[in-house]
Amino acid sequence: MNILVTGKNGQLGSEIQVLANDCPNFNFIFTDVVELDITDRDRVQTFFAENTIDIVINCAAYTAVDKAEDEYELADRVNNQAVEYLVEAATTVNARFIHISTDYVFDGSGNIPYTEVDGVSPLGVYGKTKLAGEQHVLKASIPGIVIRTSWVYSSFGNNFVKTMMRLGKEREELGVIVDQIGSPTYARDLAEVCLSICVKEDQWRDSNEVYHYSNDGVCSWYDFATTIMELNGIDCVVKPIETIDYPTKAERPLYSVLNKKKIKEHFLLSHKHWKKSLVDCIYLLNGN
Repeated sequence: MNILVTGKNGQLGSEIQVLANDCPNFNFIFTDVVELDITDRDRVQTFFAENTIDIVINCAAYTAVDKAEDEYELADRVNNQAVEYLVEAATTVNARFIHISTDYVFDGSGNIPYTEVDGVSPLGVYGKTKLAGEQHVLKASIPGIVIRTSWVYSSFGNNFVKTMMRLGKEREELGVIVDQIGSPTYARDLAEVCLSICVKEDQWRDSNEVYHYSNDGVCSWYDFATTIMELNGIDCVVKPIETIDYPTKAERPLYSVLNKKKIKEHFLLSHKHWKKSLVDCIYLLNGN
């Protein structure tokens, strides 16, 4: 089975590359913008014509949430138009499609975990362009899955865990948001989910569905940060601050916990608690 993975240099794409060595039945084609510019419709069509592809895992995304407010066209090209081009090309070869989306499609006004059928209302450009990208997958004539996830981190790339570890060693005190609530997701766990779904192809051969995935448990960014410091033995004092005291270009959802019941039951997946997965990631980051 030939699997195209876009966004190979991102957190999720990098984690899939690590796991690929343990998947002898899969032949992976890893690309980033150098190998395949997914915003170039003609190039995408040519790439699919030249390569045999059975499944697409689209990890590529424009994820600079604040910059997106000033770079709408770029964010839309990557998060929306490129998905359309990939789905079009995948349809020509009858490939199946897995697309990664985000909790930012919700406005955060809820107070119980969001299900896949709850109404969406993104607050900023990032969420709006990601939501638009989802629609191409869900309307496709080929089997497609959208996986919404949240608060992704990894030993690869830039992320909250790495930033907290660096700042914690540089400063004596940090202020971290306490009134935004969600669930962290270790990209290694998400990569395992994507590959598990590829294995279970008979369970989504004729469907186009949205699923939610994150690690289990709920926390604030403040809780997340204090746990990072504790696990690293960093003495930096983390102080809770409210969103109103830390203005950003893009508005964030205050509550974006995802209900994972659907993906757990349909694909018989087990989920790790976010603290357990954080331990695993920090172990790697510390060179163990």
